[in-house]
This record gives sequence, C-alpha cells and structure tokens, in this order.
Amino acid sequence: VQLVESGGGLVQAGGSLRLSCAVSGFSLESDTVVIGWFRQAPGKEREGVSCINSRDHNTYYSPSALGRFTIFSDDAANTVYLQGSRLKPEDTAVYYCVAGTPEDGLGYLRVYEYDYWGRGIQVTVAS
Repeated sequence: VQLVESGGGLVQAGGSLRLSCAVSGFSLESDTVVIGWFRQAPGKEREGVSCINSRDHNTYYSPSALGRFTIFSDDAANTVYLQGSRLKPEDTAVYYCVAGTPEDGLGYLRVYEYDYWGRGIQVTVAS
C-alpha cells in the first residue's frame, strides 16, 4: 500500500487549498477501505482531520475541520482529496494521508485504526 500526498504549499489566510492522496494497493472502486487525513503542527500532537469510506462514501470530520474542510474521492482515479477553505494560520501543519480497514466503517480518526500512512506534505497558512 502506498499513499502519496500532493498539493501542499503556502496559502494566505482566508484562502483555499486542495490536497490529493494518490492511493495504490487498494482499489477505491472495489475495496472497502477508509482513507483519511491527519495533521501535525510543530510542537503539537497529531490530529485527525477527516476520513471517508470508499464503499458508502460516508465521511467524518473533526470538530475543528467541520464546515471548512471537505473530503471526497475520485474512485476511478484512486485518489482522495481534502479541500480546505477559509484557512487559518492554525491550519499550518504537515498533513498526512492514512488508510485502514476499521471494523466500524470509518475509524472516527482514532490513530490506531489506520495501518498505512503517507510521508506527509507541508501546508503553511500565512497571516
């Protein structure tokens, strides 16, 4: 399984950014897998952002992400996206794509539910 993030970079506060996670080793069209996003800011603990189930496309968001981030997938392209809007400086972090097969169907951003992690990509929101 390989997860490769792209789309990070520098964005002004209030702006938008779309992260991509190219998935290999799972088929989003035929496998049931949960793909999610975590982030880690300097000096802070890793924090879950959002996740999506590849079969039913159910999603879950952390309270800090709800309303500003949207997770969606292009199953044919085997890619999951995280769209962020109205970004704040506190959204600055390394964002990680994760994958797992939690029994409850989403994992609800519990770190131990996701066996596979990408290398991460930096997002910096300038004030």
